[in-house]
Amino acid sequence: MAKSTTNESNSVAADLVDFLNTSPTAFHAVDEAKRRLEIAGFERISEREEWKLEVGKKYYFTRNHSTIVAFAIGKKYVAGNGIYIVGAHTDSPCLKLKPISKVTKGGYLEVGIQTYGGGLWYTWFDRDLTVAGRMILREEKDGSTSYSHQLVRVQEPIIRVPTLAIHLDRGVNDGFKPNTQSHLVPILATAVKGELNKDATENGPVGKAKSDNQKHHPLLLKHLANYAGCDADNICDFELQACDTQPSIIGGAMKEFVFSGRLDNLCMSFCSLKALIDATSSESSLEDETGVRLVALFDHEEVGSNSAQGAGSPVMLDALSRIVNSFSSNSQIIKQTIQRSFLVSADMAHALHPNYMDKHEENHQPKMHGGLVIKHNANQRYATNSVTSFLFKEIARKHNLPVQDFVVRNDMPCGSTIGPILASGVGIRTVDVGAPQLSMHSIREMCAVDDVRHSYEHFKAFFEEFSHLDQKIAVDA
Repeated sequence: MAKSTTNESNSVAADLVDFLNTSPTAFHAVDEAKRRLEIAGFERISEREEWKLEVGKKYYFTRNHSTIVAFAIGKKYVAGNGIYIVGAHTDSPCLKLKPISKVTKGGYLEVGIQTYGGGLWYTWFDRDLTVAGRMILREEKDGSTSYSHQLVRVQEPIIRVPTLAIHLDRGVNDGFKPNTQSHLVPILATAVKGELNKDATENGPVGKAKSDNQKHHPLLLKHLANYAGCDADNICDFELQACDTQPSIIGGAMKEFVFSGRLDNLCMSFCSLKALIDATSSESSLEDETGVRLVALFDHEEVGSNSAQGAGSPVMLDALSRIVNSFSSNSQIIKQTIQRSFLVSADMAHALHPNYMDKHEENHQPKMHGGLVIKHNANQRYATNSVTSFLFKEIARKHNLPVQDFVVRNDMPCGSTIGPILASGVGIRTVDVGAPQLSMHSIREMCAVDDVRHSYEHFKAFFEEFSHLDQKIAVDA
């Protein structure tokens, strides 16, 4: 590999590592995306207000602070032209705190959790964990009460899920199958030490109604309040999850891998976001663009996308409709726009595992450093077809970018993505792709540094060239 190419790969991967280390939750990922977009000149708009959009300008909005949509309007855009989209998701399998997380047993203070998504839960044992997410805080000033939404992340490890010693479970190496209700409960402290740190939040002020804070250990609330800079009694509610405290890092003997949690799917979220920012960064970037370049990063993909902020919600169609309606009063023109639009559904792919090679179909074995993987499934678990695959491959060919194909074995079930959900719900042409990785849904995953760069460059080229390429192929004309 040429030295300049290696340096470019390392630069993009290092930026990904920074993104990962600031994004322990979907809320934090969206917050970091907002920060980067605003530095790049994207203007925040609100779904609660009227949109007054202009050609040549860049915008973004959030929904629930866990889904974000950003777009740049070409200077030659007119209503009815296509919108060119890369879609990914911000969530990953994790342990989320229960509404009543306070658990005390056997002399320990524990934190009740729910499993979110299809995680490899055994990988969460014996890890140094903390908590992060968002809180609703009460603020009282000048006799009035208001409420704020605030992100929080406890930096130090405060919880841990210990395994049972082999001396007490001699058959564990024949198959470790923890019960997620009773075994996957993090320890916060011993009850004795917890008692020493008790504060007034447990019972609430005298004469006050029973506080919701009795649902959680005062010790946990104390840590949250310290990081939020508030009183524990002002924490009204929260959505928190357990997080690994080990930072993301570039590793391997040749420094060729990214070791991290949440690569599925923050890697694709990052690559698409960086591609949009860099494809619209100069004054001339949108000069000849006839369409709209858009990135949509959704929450709740890991649990089916059926939420107000998931890909199964109207958020995508709402965004497309409101963009079009800003330039035309014709209510029918959105249908024309959809048929001229294109979606790259970007979600990480399964790299060939050297120790489990029989899990891949012999002619479809995506490899590290091999570029983005185009996913195919005859039963429409992926939305790729020959036309959408060709268009995406043609962009790769023009830029000398590697690309791979994947189908699952016939004797194995196939996963899915936001691709089929948006393809069927909106009616948009779609290709399903993803960078190859190992250890998907583990607390600690890995992918290749080169594939981070390949993904970023492929998405950037898609934004810059698709409107011209699409004019050269006619299917339903």
